Amino acid sequence: MKKYSILFLILTAGIQFSCNQDLDPKVYSSLTNTNGYQTKSDAMAAVNSVYARLKGPSVGDNFSYWATRHFALTDIATDLGHCQFDGDPGQLFLGTWNSANGLLEEDWTSMYKLVANANNAIYYITPMTGISDAEKTQFIAESKFLRASAYMDLTDSWGPVILITEDNLASPDYLSQTPPTSVEDIDAFLIKDLNEAASVLPVNYQDNAIYGSNDVGRATKGAALTLLAKLYMRSHNWQQVVDLTQQVMSLNQYSLYPSYLGLFKENNKWCQENIFSSLSDANTNGTELLNHFGPVNHPVVQNRWQYYTVNWDFYNTFGNEDERKQCFFPEYVGIDDLLYRQAPTMGAEPPEGEFYMQDVATRKYADDETQTYYDGHSVNILRYADVLLSRAEALNEISGPTGEAIDLINQVKARSHAKLLVLADYNQATLRDAILQERGWELFYEGKRRADLIRMNKYDVLVNAYHTRVGEGAPIKMPQNKYYTYPQSQVDLNPKLSNADRQ
Repeated sequence: MKKYSILFLILTAGIQFSCNQDLDPKVYSSLTNTNGYQTKSDAMAAVNSVYARLKGPSVGDNFSYWATRHFALTDIATDLGHCQFDGDPGQLFLGTWNSANGLLEEDWTSMYKLVANANNAIYYITPMTGISDAEKTQFIAESKFLRASAYMDLTDSWGPVILITEDNLASPDYLSQTPPTSVEDIDAFLIKDLNEAASVLPVNYQDNAIYGSNDVGRATKGAALTLLAKLYMRSHNWQQVVDLTQQVMSLNQYSLYPSYLGLFKENNKWCQENIFSSLSDANTNGTELLNHFGPVNHPVVQNRWQYYTVNWDFYNTFGNEDERKQCFFPEYVGIDDLLYRQAPTMGAEPPEGEFYMQDVATRKYADDETQTYYDGHSVNILRYADVLLSRAEALNEISGPTGEAIDLINQVKARSHAKLLVLADYNQATLRDAILQERGWELFYEGKRRADLIRMNKYDVLVNAYHTRVGEGAPIKMPQNKYYTYPQSQVDLNPKLSNADRQ
């Protein structure tokens, strides 16, 4: 098993050291790895700490990983994203990122903190004697699912990365500098973990014997199967995708929520479309989604930044009949009495009383009903609409357009009253393009776009087409931009993380 350096462990596990060597604090009790894993409550706390790493720890600058920042890597740096600000997100939008980009470092660190917590949970829960075998396998399965989710995000962003597992805790070699593990080897590791998790995890937590309550948001069998299908999509193993999505559908646990706009409201914490989500509460662990996505100078959704947005080209692709087009703030009279709207032509100067916005804010995480600074929006990491569209894509890749594939896409379209597809209008290539477009409309700012573009070999084509049209050149070059540059801080710690072919 791979080893890791002590500095790398310090960074990812978040260990802090004090410079005050002359203090002599009184110790009233001591919690160690030996006495800290004795009871069921201890094990549950360890597992809950892994879930907590999906977002920031508490109210107050809570914007890491799925609490906001991850979307800069997955959506801003694509054909639909936009950021009018300089700095790290601006680099990602313009395709000019480098190893010093702070968002790349922050996301890397957040994911490895989750991995570290999961490894600790698995390692120390495994030998516990104070819990039942059923409890032990449940807690370990949850931890393995969460770790797999983080490694999927890591490999989507950086490809080969350092594989750290619970085995490293048994005999650590803190000074070693190990090379990254190939995506293929990491995938094989994740396939094993996810299959094991799927065989253990319940389909839901209603009347659950271990937790004693309906703990929505925990890892389930459906979540493990869905993540496994996403992994097989990445490697174009289409038959596995078909088989796994059928298993998810056959669980009879999921269906599309009646309203696209209602799906993302802050008060809709969990519904029948959720497969796996990061949950928040505005008063205890609220995020800054609303602040980053909300519009500037809006009369209702106030004090927001319009920081993570979509470009007007993407907004204009929606049909007017499509309810998803209502998921934006394209025109409003601001608190400064100016009319905020899209410029009629590129470079046009607004008349008196108007302001032409560079981009358009989305309501997805900024609905009009939320008034608090920190919000409690759920982030749907895996949801049922994605399963339907993934299955349609796999069916098309295997045999071209079929009635089932068209029906799956139309189920998603019909929910939003969008114009439906007709089977006779498509061949395999054109339906592939239609599915990519549909995934953009349905899943924008849900952490899927960059992986979708790369999987379908359209990352450079579509991103460069947009930037060229607005006069910003063609920044994306493949294959070197398939993966992000490793954070420089990590390269300094471990020179075997080379950026030579990623610049």
